[in-house]
Amino acid sequence: MSTILLTGFAPFDGAERNPSGDAVAAVAAGYDGPHRLIAATLPVSFAGAAAHLHALIAEHDPDAVIATGLAGGSDRVAVERVGVNLMDARIPDNDGAQPIDVPSEPGGPAARFATLPVKRIVSVLEEEGIPARASLSAGSYVCNHVLYTALGASRPGVPTGFVHLPWSTATAPADAPSLSEQDLARAVRLVVDHAFDPDDSIPGGSIW
Repeated sequence: MSTILLTGFAPFDGAERNPSGDAVAAVAAGYDGPHRLIAATLPVSFAGAAAHLHALIAEHDPDAVIATGLAGGSDRVAVERVGVNLMDARIPDNDGAQPIDVPSEPGGPAARFATLPVKRIVSVLEEEGIPARASLSAGSYVCNHVLYTALGASRPGVPTGFVHLPWSTATAPADAPSLSEQDLARAVRLVVDHAFDPDDSIPGGSIW
């Protein structure tokens, strides 16, 4: 039995809920798959999220790490390909920290590439009717920090990555794009189910 660590985030920036935390909780509550699923909610804090993530990985030694977060304004699920060694916060985190142009890991590589089968997961989501894309930027806020940190903390060969979710219909601000809570949970479950798939040798890049 493989162990999968699955994380979402707590609310931030004045919101009462975070769709990523909601989706992870829904998947964990109904999980009936073949793996041992460890679900956790990370604080929206640069220091706190990294510390919690390191502790979870040290305790559970997962065979795959899937982190999720909110990309408000997006109209589809974005599976991230790259985490960069940069913290550049437009707004303070929930601890009041607002790092500007600070490395996530001093002395670490400029970037780390996700080891989840990104293109395979995007293909599966689209086949299941969930709008999805591969993304080359996880931003420079706590989501990117978690992706970069997870890739550095996981054992070599462990599929590790990050999935950005749109607002849920129940939490979206007026006129913001969203997906239903059911579709967001279904998307996260599909990522869990296909975390160990080989990636497809299919075009997945961009010409711009």
